[in-house]
Amino acid sequence: MNEDFLRRMAHATRLTRAGDLARATAAIHGALGGPSAGDDPDVIDVEARTVPDPAVSRAPALPGTAPAAPGVQRPAAAPGAGEVLTGRFGTGVQARDWRLHLPPDAKGLVPLVVMLHGCTQALDDFATGTAMHEAAAARGWAVLYPAQSTRANPQRCWNWFKHSHQQRGRGEPALLADLTARLVARHGIDPQRVHVAGLSAGGAMAAVLGRAYPDVFAAVGVHSGLPPGAARDLPQALQAMRSGAAGALPTGLPLIAFHGDADATVHPSNGEALFDGAGGDVRTERGQVPGGRAWTRRQRIDAAGHMQAEHWQVHGAPHAWSGGRAGSSYTDPAGPDASAAMLDFFAAQVRGR
Repeated sequence: MNEDFLRRMAHATRLTRAGDLARATAAIHGALGGPSAGDDPDVIDVEARTVPDPAVSRAPALPGTAPAAPGVQRPAAAPGAGEVLTGRFGTGVQARDWRLHLPPDAKGLVPLVVMLHGCTQALDDFATGTAMHEAAAARGWAVLYPAQSTRANPQRCWNWFKHSHQQRGRGEPALLADLTARLVARHGIDPQRVHVAGLSAGGAMAAVLGRAYPDVFAAVGVHSGLPPGAARDLPQALQAMRSGAAGALPTGLPLIAFHGDADATVHPSNGEALFDGAGGDVRTERGQVPGGRAWTRRQRIDAAGHMQAEHWQVHGAPHAWSGGRAGSSYTDPAGPDASAAMLDFFAAQVRGR
């Protein structure tokens, strides 16, 4: 990452926090060499970090995996890790790499979690940091990691904030739902127990998918993200990230949200808005990770006793995956384990119940 880019992005961040969204937008476009503020924006950014592209990564692959390539590949899996498939879905600018982790010794149909990374993250980086596939394998679950391409967004952000990527049958929601449905049909996955989760821009896109495709997904996990309808263009997205979403919509599906209350990138009120969009009586619990962060968990339970929503506020946590592994981008090892908590929540959710 060159020094000029970092300087420009730091300036854009200061402008955003000061409320000067027009100049912040222009500064971001200038840093990225993108369109002028009057053009249709393709980029939204958080604090930038250079991560290799998954198709050309020179970093070591995850154990039992291989870089994505056209078609479906079957790299040798590590002992006890189950089978790992990689491939590419779509053509041209619509093409996306993906990695599917299938659990060892699966008997019958297995549940699936679709995991969407945040801005600037590559597939390996996100998978290593969250370790969702490892936690899922221990429960007999599958995990799918789609990868955003730099052709679709130079900073690898899922385009949750663009009106053309927020509806059923259009843009990235349609592409991700189609990819998921095809892999579900081919690889012994239970279509009633498919869930989607993500971090930051990936969390915002997960919320969009939950609202647009309730016939594909059973529940949604949003970590440090925003509710659907939070924005329809870049200036609105910057505003929602800075001070919270106005006019946001509920996901329409059971939802678990994690958010650090010291998040300086996406305002914590966005996590609260996701929780408040669900119905039911509220229960509150507080705790602390031994030697780590304190947390407050709220749950919404409907009249039939079903969990409708869960919100974890992680005290003092930044814009990072709670309980994630050190050494990966946007992880906070001191927080409660978001991957385990999401799997616990998803285990109680069956589509159509």
